[in-house]
Amino acid sequence: MLARTSLVALATALVALIGTPGCSVTRGQESVGEYVDDATITARVKAKWIESHDVDAAVIHVQTLNGEVSLSGFAKSGLEKGRAEEIARTTQGVRIVHNNLIIRP
Repeated sequence: MLARTSLVALATALVALIGTPGCSVTRGQESVGEYVDDATITARVKAKWIESHDVDAAVIHVQTLNGEVSLSGFAKSGLEKGRAEEIARTTQGVRIVHNNLIIRP
């Protein structure tokens, strides 16, 4: 019983630490709301890649800042590179996509 209680307490602590990131906003930085919006956009892009099966989401990275999405990493072909950009571009909230993917067979 004690082990189960300890496990529940540990899981709760991890959720609290992970779920509440510390943010400080200074001049020139995005607000907490904008940060959350950007994180949501990044998650949506990754999810759409996984659903499509056309893009290897494990080797392509996404960074979002103020609705601008930057893609980096490696694509297996020009088709995969183009598809990754197309999916990102059509994701809700994305203003512009910077495709910095490198094609590596």
